[in-house]
Amino acid sequence: MSQPVENLDEVLKNHKLSKEEYEDILRILDGRHPNIVEIGIFSAMWSEHCSYKSSKKYLNGFPTKAPWVIQGPGENAGVIDIGEGMAAVFKMESHNHPSFIEPFQGAATGVGGILRDIFTMGARPVANLNALRFGRVRGDSAVNKYQRHLVRGVVDGIGSYGNCMGVPTIGGEVSFDESYNGNILVNAFSLGLVRSDEIFLGVASGIGNPVMYVGSKTGRDGLGGAVMSSDSFTEESKSLRPTVQVGDPFTEKLLLEACLELFKTDHVVGIQDMGAAGLTSSAFEMAGKTGAGLIMHLDKVPAREEGMTPYDFMLSESQERMLICAKKGSEQAIIDIFEKWELDVAVIGEVTDTQRMELFWHGEQVCDMPIAPVSEEAPILDRPMARPAYLDEVNAKTVDDYARVDDQKAYEKLLAPLEVVDKAWVYNQYDSMVQTNTTKHPGSLDASCIRIKENGRALAMSSDCNPRYCYIDPKGGAALAVVESGRNVAMSGARPLSITDCLNYGNPENPEVMWQFAQGCEGIKEACLELNTPVVSGNVSLYNETNGVSVFPTPAIAMVGLNDDQNKVLPSVFQQEGNNIVLIGETKGEFGGSLYLKELFGDTAGTLPSFDYKTELKLWELVIEANKADLLMSAKDVNVGGIAIALSKMAAVSGKGISAKISVQESRDIFDESQSRALLEVRDADLDEVLVMASGLGLKAEVIGKVGGDTVKVNGVALPLEKVKDVYFNTFKRTIEQDL
Repeated sequence: MSQPVENLDEVLKNHKLSKEEYEDILRILDGRHPNIVEIGIFSAMWSEHCSYKSSKKYLNGFPTKAPWVIQGPGENAGVIDIGEGMAAVFKMESHNHPSFIEPFQGAATGVGGILRDIFTMGARPVANLNALRFGRVRGDSAVNKYQRHLVRGVVDGIGSYGNCMGVPTIGGEVSFDESYNGNILVNAFSLGLVRSDEIFLGVASGIGNPVMYVGSKTGRDGLGGAVMSSDSFTEESKSLRPTVQVGDPFTEKLLLEACLELFKTDHVVGIQDMGAAGLTSSAFEMAGKTGAGLIMHLDKVPAREEGMTPYDFMLSESQERMLICAKKGSEQAIIDIFEKWELDVAVIGEVTDTQRMELFWHGEQVCDMPIAPVSEEAPILDRPMARPAYLDEVNAKTVDDYARVDDQKAYEKLLAPLEVVDKAWVYNQYDSMVQTNTTKHPGSLDASCIRIKENGRALAMSSDCNPRYCYIDPKGGAALAVVESGRNVAMSGARPLSITDCLNYGNPENPEVMWQFAQGCEGIKEACLELNTPVVSGNVSLYNETNGVSVFPTPAIAMVGLNDDQNKVLPSVFQQEGNNIVLIGETKGEFGGSLYLKELFGDTAGTLPSFDYKTELKLWELVIEANKADLLMSAKDVNVGGIAIALSKMAAVSGKGISAKISVQESRDIFDESQSRALLEVRDADLDEVLVMASGLGLKAEVIGKVGGDTVKVNGVALPLEKVKDVYFNTFKRTIEQDL
């Protein structure tokens, strides 16, 4: 066994291990001091990124079960039943720190990692989304210019990897706030399809069964990546470039096809993606789930570089690699498949009954530790919490504390923010139509949809979070992220079923951030219970701060819903001139955390818009059932920027003007952000039936205007349709490309 390390204090500091954690390590090793390989393993497995030690106690209690849930949290991805023997596999993950340091590779490998999570389960990935948050990109400061550089690099990375893999990127969201100036967020979502009886899990079992390594060779890229992602940024963080992995989508495409071919055989017991912490996490997780032991010979791992050590092999985060537990006797058959696809493949160990991880290097044992304590006994921290001091001040403000602004001026200002306008510059770099199943594509508003050829149904998915809401009310804002993602899915005619989440917060060592996180978890629990949309997978990303400044709480939620008929996917833009526009829901003059306060006064303040889960569910029911009865031509939710902005988006994308008159208390209420509202496009012949349905559900319904004309007119504000289209379609490109 290798010798215990010298300069212990320095080694522990570099591995982000505390003295208390080292005492735990000594206990687990029966008093023996660990060597450098073992310290590296503990460091990775007990990092925030892998162990969730700050967040685990708050994640307990998430609703995770429903009749349609096949696999909840704990595997590579969640799985839900979508009928006729088919299942949808999906998950969302963060790649925030790497993307800030190296935007192209950080974002690209984020996409690669989430795709592996999906096809490791036996599913073919069929749709990607992404949720991106950047700092302020408008202006000529060094920060503005660097943020534009980050936008270009991240989008290029996402597009290049997804496009090479042949997986369509069908939607997502992009928002901007100065809270992300020092720490952008790059969250990637992927969904795959699989037969319900062909799902594979990440387990190792069966004494004597071989453990096999497949995919790319291992290099030193990504060393320490999991630990790096478990710390805050400082001015020196650019030196962390070596901890960012380098992706090769062409190799991953081969790996995808080889794995899917392998899954058609009877050779596999379990399979695990080598993600964060590489070979370490995959081996410990596979064995930990079954109580098995493993022997691995690290000198048999295919190497890309000379002079690599056992430490390098265990902690490298080289991309496009998998660990397989195979059935004994199947080794050559598996080797034949991966060699046919020109991929590395090697038998590197076997399953034992010792419940220990035994690692060898050219015959010498370099690690011997019990698996369960390492994978299951990471410290669960009970960090101090404190309600943020800023809340009293921001919650005390109302819209009446700000100067009155002419409504026309306000309208023109609210039409142009980058979070409002079309992101064609982004999504045109993504292939959204590959696989030919996309039926509601990027830019078509609200949820994105794909058809399922195998059963004639359609899946709708939407990623949502309003960080301003989460800043002024961490619990309610997180709940509204669930509500909003569900509402977007319902607007396509699909019934929301389950979520995956990506919980992005600041430094958990700050009691106010820990309070925000705990409150956010409570909001998600509450909303998922009330809406019957359980959590099936997810990810936590902490330490999103630079020089002591944390990002806004950003619990990104991706909702997946099912439409029973792929031919009844409901559009969210106007279809035909002369149709009626019906507003469902109440406009109450709610401006807390609104775009109105942010864009006109530079402030994020107020109290959260009130909302009621029962009313929200009735709104979903109305749209889903009216769509089934062919009573609707289009539907869009009313959200950021209020009715005026929602109508303007629908008009711009459809190329059809509108004239609308809404009953409001104050003229500015056309920009308010009251919840549980939708705009429905209804033919004359169907109008009475839709109004009766709404009334029967206890929902307020108001006919506010007609589709048609060459103007966008909402109460007292108006612009020519061509002007609205120019602002909507060209603003983003002009801003992001201004340095080029």
